[in-house]
Amino acid sequence: MVGAKAGDMPPATRDILRRVGRMVPPMKSSFHKGQLGRVAVIGGSEDYTGAPFFSAMASARLGCDMSHVICTPAAAAVIKTYSPNLMVHPLMRQEGSGGSERDNTKDKGEKDKDDKDDKDDKDEDGETLDRVVARVEALLPRLHVLVVGPGLGRDALMQEAVARVVRAARARGMPLVIDADGLLAVQRQPELVRGYAGAVLTPNVAEFGRLCAALGVGQGGDGGDDSIKEGSGDEHYDNDSVKGGGAGNGRRERGTGKAARVEALARALGGVTVIQKGREDLISNGAVTLVNGLRGGRKRSGGQGDTLTGAVATFLAWRRAYMERLWEDDGEGGRLEEGEMVGLAAFGGSAITRECSRLAFEKKGRSLQASDLTDEVHNAFLALFGEKGDGDGDDDSDVDGDDE
Repeated sequence: MVGAKAGDMPPATRDILRRVGRMVPPMKSSFHKGQLGRVAVIGGSEDYTGAPFFSAMASARLGCDMSHVICTPAAAAVIKTYSPNLMVHPLMRQEGSGGSERDNTKDKGEKDKDDKDDKDDKDEDGETLDRVVARVEALLPRLHVLVVGPGLGRDALMQEAVARVVRAARARGMPLVIDADGLLAVQRQPELVRGYAGAVLTPNVAEFGRLCAALGVGQGGDGGDDSIKEGSGDEHYDNDSVKGGGAGNGRRERGTGKAARVEALARALGGVTVIQKGREDLISNGAVTLVNGLRGGRKRSGGQGDTLTGAVATFLAWRRAYMERLWEDDGEGGRLEEGEMVGLAAFGGSAITRECSRLAFEKKGRSLQASDLTDEVHNAFLALFGEKGDGDGDDDSDVDGDDE
C-alpha cells in the first residue's frame, strides 16, 4: 500500500513505506469505536497549550479513533476551545508560578533533598503528587499509546508525576512516545525507559546532545562506543544511498558515518527506538537503522515536532490492531514481525511529518506555522500510502477517505 508519491522515491524508501502501509487498517464497517487507536498526550501546562493540541490533532487526523489530552486545569480550559474533537482531562498539577525556574537552578543533590518524600509534594492548591498520579493512572486502561512531553514544562511536580506515569504505562506494556520536556525526565532517570522496546524518543539536535551527555555517549563520529565496528553484520537501511536513481540496495553496515551516535544512544538505552530529527531523520533501536531523507519544507517554525509525536503514536496504535489481527494481511513474505513494527511506526510518523511540512510549505512559504502541518496530515497520508478499501474486495482507488 503506497500512494501516488511513491514513484518519486528511492526504491529503499518505497519498500519501507510499503511495509509501514501493511500496518494501516482498512476502512471496514465491522470496526467499532476505539479499535483503531486510543491515544493520549500527557503535557500541556500554564505556559504551553499549543504543543499537546498539535500532537493530539495529528494523531486524530491521521486516523486514530480517540485522542485525549491530559494536562493542567489552566491548559485544559484553553485547549478545549481549540477543538471539540479532543477529550481533555485537567488532571495534572503544577507547583505554582516560578516552579519551572526554581527547578532549573537546582543541582541533583538539591533535587534529591527536595524530593525525599514525594507523598508530601503539593501544588499551590494542596493537591498531593500521589493523588495526581493516581487519577492519571486510572485512565491508562482506556488507552493504547501514551505521548509524553508536548507542553509539559519543567515544573518539578509535573516532572515527577510524569515519571511515575511512565513507569505505570511501561508496566502495562503500553507504547510510549517521548518528546520535549518528557525527554528531560529520561535524561534525569534513564531507567524509566532503559530496556523497553516499546519506547520511542524523538529528540531534536539539542535534546539529542543532552541525552548523549547524560548516557555517556561520546561526541565523536564513532559514537563513543568501542563496540561499534564496521562489518558488524547488523543492517542499516538508508534510502539516501540510492537517491538519484543509483543501483544501491539501500543497505549499509551499522556503526558507519552519521548514524553511529544515534545507534550508540539507542543501545545505551537498551534498545529503545530513537528518532534523531534533522535534515534527515535517523531512526534506530541500536540494531537496525532507517534513514528518512524525504524532502520536507524549508521553514523551521516551532511545533512541527508535535505532529511527529502524534503521527508516530497513531502508527503504534495501528501496530496493536495489526498484532490483534483485526484484519487479514495478505502482504508478500508473511506477516510483519512484532520486533520490526516499532521502527516501522517511527518511520511512518517521520514520513508523514516531512510530507506535511513539504505540502504546507508549498502553500504557505515562509509564513508556515505548526497548524498548517495539521491541515495537511490527511493529504500527506494519501500521498504516501493511498487509501485502503473496506477489506472485502473493494478497489483502493475507489475510496477517497472522506466519507463519514
